[in-house]
Amino acid sequence: QLYFVESGGGLVQPGGSLRLSCAASGFRMDYYAIGWFRQAPGKEREGISCISKLGGITKYADSVKGRFTISRDNAKNTGYLQLNNLKPEDTAVYYCAATIVEAVCVDRQPGAPEGYGYWGQGTQVTVSS
Repeated sequence: QLYFVESGGGLVQPGGSLRLSCAASGFRMDYYAIGWFRQAPGKEREGISCISKLGGITKYADSVKGRFTISRDNAKNTGYLQLNNLKPEDTAVYYCAATIVEAVCVDRQPGAPEGYGYWGQGTQVTVSS
C-alpha cells in the first residue's frame, strides 16, 4: 500500500506553534509534489500549501501565508509543515497527499484536493485557550 503517515498534531494555545510531519510509506516521495490540506468539522477539505518535487516552488493559501512554512527532506522521504502564530480557526485535521503531476501544485493556488492521492489518516490540530 502507498500512503502517508502524518504526525505532530496536538492541542496548542493561540499564538503557539506546531511542526507537522508526513512520512511516505511504500513509495519514493521525490517523484511527487506534496500538498498539505486540512478539514474542519462540517467543512470541506481545503488545500493550504504545496511544494514542488525538489522543493524549489512553494504555494500557500491566503489564510496561512506568512504563518505556515512547508518543506521537505527527500532523503528522509518526509514532508513538513511548520505552523506558527496559530489561531482558533486553524483547528482541523491536517493531511498531506502527493501528486505526480507537478503542475497541480505549481500552476495553481492551493485549493481542492482533486489530483492528489496517497492520503493518510491525518493529524488533529486544536488551537484553544
